[in-house]
Amino acid sequence: MTNLNEVLEFKAVPALTEKLYELGMVNNYASGEIILNENAYIRSIPIIVKGSIRVIRTEEDGREILLYYIKAGESCIMSLLGGMHQDTSKVKAEVEEDAEILFLPIENVHGLIKEFPQWLDYIFKMYHKRFEELLDIINAIAFKKVDERLLDLLHKKRALNGESVVAITHEQLANELGTARVVVSRLLKQLEDHGTVKLGRNKIEILN
Repeated sequence: MTNLNEVLEFKAVPALTEKLYELGMVNNYASGEIILNENAYIRSIPIIVKGSIRVIRTEEDGREILLYYIKAGESCIMSLLGGMHQDTSKVKAEVEEDAEILFLPIENVHGLIKEFPQWLDYIFKMYHKRFEELLDIINAIAFKKVDERLLDLLHKKRALNGESVVAITHEQLANELGTARVVVSRLLKQLEDHGTVKLGRNKIEILN
């Protein structure tokens, strides 16, 4: 089991990490599992100990778009804010790669803020990071072509998993980009023709 001390940035405050383990509950999830659905009430805050999850927004017509990834040592600020205001979730959180997650009950968040200033600092940093990522998404949708967004997404997945081969279908990529599968398939073929990627069955190798 990975310890939070290894991934959180407040390593110098072991008492805070111990408190998180004392108040929270650790669960393990396989890739593809849903840990939070849209419109569900938020009872706890996920802190990723190992692995990663992707946060997705779904429209009424079923279309999805990827908002951001949450990696080891990070949390979902949208879950935190929604839980603190007793609101329902506006996003869906799905496991990207097998994950170990500590769930902190929402009623303990305020107490930790009072007891550990580093916890409040952590929350602000997560908020700032997620805000910048959402701005990047808006910028990409408004000003970038789909082929650029597709390549950016593949590079994000490579950086996230640390491997040049990304296990994913054209349908999944289309969902995360909020576009049609046929568009993604055509663009991937163009990228392969240019020597940028190599296509396989349910996998894509990024060559450069």
